[in-house]
Amino acid sequence: MNDTAPERGTIQRMDNIAIVVDDLAAAKAFFAELGLELEGEATVEGSAVDRLVGLEGVRSDIAMMRTPDGHGRLELTKYHTPSSRDGDPHAPANTLGTHRIMYAVEDIDDTLDRLRPHGAELIGELVQYENSYRLCYLRGPAGIIIALAEQIK
Repeated sequence: MNDTAPERGTIQRMDNIAIVVDDLAAAKAFFAELGLELEGEATVEGSAVDRLVGLEGVRSDIAMMRTPDGHGRLELTKYHTPSSRDGDPHAPANTLGTHRIMYAVEDIDDTLDRLRPHGAELIGELVQYENSYRLCYLRGPAGIIIALAEQIK
């Protein structure tokens, strides 16, 4: 067996994370301010989409956002039909199925200052973890929890 060849059936990479939002424009603005770049937008619908997601009559707008290094993508999705079920936009960080996305940033204070006008709210506090990181959790559009990490140099 070749040690450098991937095993059959293994993944190649993580392609993207999708998040359903109620206000696509606000979510795009929030993540653009964070530093993600809009890669593309599309409206998706039709029988193939219905079969893929297990819903009938799907029509949704998607925006693909890319991290500056080009390795990570975030798909923001706004469902027009069928309408989305309401979630709890204030669910605590330990709610089953609720997760956060962590981004490494150069200046956490500046990042927080830029995100606040876009509705970002700290969940807890900005903390220093040992002598390695300054970290915080914040809530963005549609209750999305993101974490910011600034490495202490």
